[in-house]
Amino acid sequence: MASTPATLGSILDAAAHGRFPPPDGTTTVVPQPCHRDAGVIAFTAHSVVFTDEDPTWVHDTLAALDCDPLAATMNPLFLAAFLHRTGRATDTTDLLTVADALPGGPEPALGLREIDDPDHPRVARARKRRDDVRVWASAEGGVLVLGRGLTGRWEAALEVDEDVRHRGLGRALALAARHLVPGASHVWAQQSPGNARSVRAFQAAGYRPVGAEALFVAR
Repeated sequence: MASTPATLGSILDAAAHGRFPPPDGTTTVVPQPCHRDAGVIAFTAHSVVFTDEDPTWVHDTLAALDCDPLAATMNPLFLAAFLHRTGRATDTTDLLTVADALPGGPEPALGLREIDDPDHPRVARARKRRDDVRVWASAEGGVLVLGRGLTGRWEAALEVDEDVRHRGLGRALALAARHLVPGASHVWAQQSPGNARSVRAFQAAGYRPVGAEALFVAR
């Protein structure tokens, strides 16, 4: 019996459960999950390119690069060619992390209240890339955003006011997301590798690194 072709959703679901693509140095090309989202996820020695472009173009472009084949999908020349071919936009390459959802509510001391503030910069960015966006404000001066992003997965993002940083609020908000994610078994989060404070906060809250992600959105 023929096996069912992999989809980006099935690959991400497996990764969330600790089952990763084989570290064989190859690149898997799968269709985009929707028109909005295309891009690359690099796991250990295996990359997944999700695009509706011709897979032959993807493999030929990667093969033509003068770089370590294991790094080719995240090479700036490939990413630039991908963006030029598709007319899409991107911000950065993120560290992709995931955590199990937790039962019960978040820590009451956070004083979280759900808000509707479409003008907040973090909320405005989230609504361009996610559906079903929900937002909470902390009494201490932070914002937590949850929404459905790539393949419908729940994704968390947060922001902490500058004058209350270094007090553990980022970690507390990241942990709160694990309690607040509705009807899901996992919550995902992306951090820019250069944003060390964010990386530390999410990992302290139990988020596991699974790969690197370059997300290209339709203009």
